[in-house]
Amino acid sequence: MKHFVLAVLLAALAAPSTQAQSTRKTPTAMKKYTRVPAGYLMVLRQGDSILNEIETLAQVEKIPSATFSGMGFVNITFGFFDFKTRHYTPKEFRDVELASMQGTIAWQKGKVSLHAHGVVTDKTFQAYGGHILKGAVGTGSVEILVTVHDQPLERVFEDALGANVLSLEGTK
Repeated sequence: MKHFVLAVLLAALAAPSTQAQSTRKTPTAMKKYTRVPAGYLMVLRQGDSILNEIETLAQVEKIPSATFSGMGFVNITFGFFDFKTRHYTPKEFRDVELASMQGTIAWQKGKVSLHAHGVVTDKTFQAYGGHILKGAVGTGSVEILVTVHDQPLERVFEDALGANVLSLEGTK
């Protein structure tokens, strides 16, 4: 009987309390960004689409233009732009650390237009990088600082390059 009572006590102590369970937030219920003096700080969690979340932030908060940087743990697809074919050659990397991500937020024909590049490392510390075509948070999180600019910027298609380019026309 002593062993049974001791086992029940140990199990009760090891189990999380009901109060602790009720205050624990699920990833879907967690806040994804907050306002900071420079703009916004985002914290994305497993499964979140990095580019979709940045685009949503820009739309909801009506960001005129911005730059962003980030880091975290991701599954990501980079692209290398082939100027002959005018298409990206994609390469996917899974379960890697996003050591660095930089990008810009602008607008094109009334819609948010993102341009992002990044560098990831694998468990052997090999680094890979390129234009981010898509990426999702792996295990853990991705932290992104969005620095908002005071004027809108447009991205325009340049025939000579065959690509969209950030335009400084009309800026102060």
